[in-house]
Amino acid sequence: MNLKELLNTQSSEILENALRTLNCAYLKSYSKSSESENKNRLLNLLTLTQQCVSEKSLLPMKEYSAQIAKERFEAGFGLHEVHTAFNALEEEIWNRITKNIAPENLGEALGLISTVLGAGKEELALTYVSLASKSKTQTLNLKELFGRN
Repeated sequence: MNLKELLNTQSSEILENALRTLNCAYLKSYSKSSESENKNRLLNLLTLTQQCVSEKSLLPMKEYSAQIAKERFEAGFGLHEVHTAFNALEEEIWNRITKNIAPENLGEALGLISTVLGAGKEELALTYVSLASKSKTQTLNLKELFGRN
């Protein structure tokens, strides 16, 4: 079995296990979303991962990650929360690779997945930092800390 076959034939199991991992992470923003919303988010990421692996192209992942970063940032999701969703999917794919891919093909399979999702996480972080640096940071109201009004 090669990586493309694995991603196609085991996508349902990958998705379910990644969703379970995401739910166990108890992330504030994802907890406010319905399970079907979170499942669709992971499905979109998995589908895009399959596309990028198949085409050996990072551009679709980078574009998607920038878009997701903007959407999640505006919705109040923390960077660590979205990053955790990427990690949940990557961890499950890694588990499946190590169990189903021949040892002589592990390097390429793990390298492809790490490169595709790594590019997504990098773009996610860069976009979040860019957006955060443009937003006004609130200062502390020290009067309340010292009991003065």
